[in-house]
Amino acid sequence: MGKNSEPERVQQVVLLRGPADSVDDANLDRLGHTCAELPQLYQLVKETRIDLILYDESRTDLTPAVAARIRRVNGLTEIWMLAGDKEAVGETQDHVDGVILADIGVDLIEEKIAQILRTKQLLATYGIVGRSARMKAVAEAIERVAPSDMAVLIVGPSGSGKELVAKAVHNNSDRGEHPYVAINCGALAPGLLESELFGHAKGAFTGSVGRREGLFGKADGGTLFLDEIGETSGQMQVKLLRVLEDGTYYPVGSSSANKTDVRVVSATNRDLTEAIDDRRFREDLYFRIAVVRIVLPPLLERKSDILPLLQHFWRDNARLTCSDSALDLLARYDWPGNIRQLRNFADRMLALKGKGLVEVDDVQSFLDEQQAGATHLPIATGKTVEEAGHELIYHAILSLGTEVRILRDLITAHLPGDNSVDSYDEAAPGGPASSLEEMEEELIRTVLVRTNGNRKEAATILGIGERTLYRKLKKYRLS
Repeated sequence: MGKNSEPERVQQVVLLRGPADSVDDANLDRLGHTCAELPQLYQLVKETRIDLILYDESRTDLTPAVAARIRRVNGLTEIWMLAGDKEAVGETQDHVDGVILADIGVDLIEEKIAQILRTKQLLATYGIVGRSARMKAVAEAIERVAPSDMAVLIVGPSGSGKELVAKAVHNNSDRGEHPYVAINCGALAPGLLESELFGHAKGAFTGSVGRREGLFGKADGGTLFLDEIGETSGQMQVKLLRVLEDGTYYPVGSSSANKTDVRVVSATNRDLTEAIDDRRFREDLYFRIAVVRIVLPPLLERKSDILPLLQHFWRDNARLTCSDSALDLLARYDWPGNIRQLRNFADRMLALKGKGLVEVDDVQSFLDEQQAGATHLPIATGKTVEEAGHELIYHAILSLGTEVRILRDLITAHLPGDNSVDSYDEAAPGGPASSLEEMEEELIRTVLVRTNGNRKEAATILGIGERTLYRKLKKYRLS
């Protein structure tokens, strides 16, 4: 198991008998697990955390209603059918997690049970909540790749749990005792991202009074997680390629190379192969970061995990649960925001209800609000409210950058040329100096409004030091 896993508890398996006189149970008893008939199963589920229920479809009719009742207690309980022939495999219903052929013999049945339990333990070790086949495949991929030192690219939609997988890869590797450092590449402007990743030398730019170590330095010996790597600029991609090739990089403003030993795990919600075709992402960098790809499915493709996820989010409040009809409605929703959006729903129900049964009306109210939040934007985006909000903020920042550039161009246009310095009258009323100061004042005022009065952020955007900004605030009497 993983290096940071908790001690494994004894996993519980129930072999569900049929009527006592139907077939001799000696072969099932040989497996050495708890056996029970259906009437006793409900009580057993309440008293013990059952990991796996195995039933013989020729002897027991474990209906969807029975399965739902079991999983209301523990959504992670797996239900597998012991089938008499291969035709039953294709007839498996949604309430059954899988099929084991009875004619393979008791020894192979026991091996299959051990494999099921081992995969469940992997999911728990990596902090993955669910029992869907897609997430089991993710857990098995983590197990294969974590011990190596290969670069990993995690691909999945926003809110699907990419950083959870990145941490699992790190924690279960030989680097697990060393630093894990993460950064969202899409959240920073290219200049700031370069400084964050590679650090900077003293005096590299206005206000840099000392040397600053970057994340490649801080993650030395450990793992650096580059989230949303598909948002990086072409220039940044070149710099990343260099450090991934030989482990060397140059801090901003320094001519001396630094050396680092990091494992890079990257993530994206974009199709990078399409970005390569559009020349927005370097193919050589892609081959460096995607030695192994782990693909995370959207919640839409793992709906059997909705109930266990809700139970996980409500684990500290066992008095709150979902009605079957409410769960059916949740399962029919597309969840564009994935697990993050489901967590928002779970938190909302905790705040509004606290205890009792979450009903269809509660779910419908939430879904109506989600739809209204998307359609009330200037353009219907199909995104969650949170994702749409982030996008609006992003475009507002881009707009601010454009405004600053325009104002700077205006200021530059009004600056006197070299041949007019001697005749330039600084005190002339209504002259160039007056209009220049007005524009500078307006520029500072605009940036302060957009940064909500954050002087440090404003100084960064303006490209001046905080002390310089402070003097100008006093000069123009701006609070």
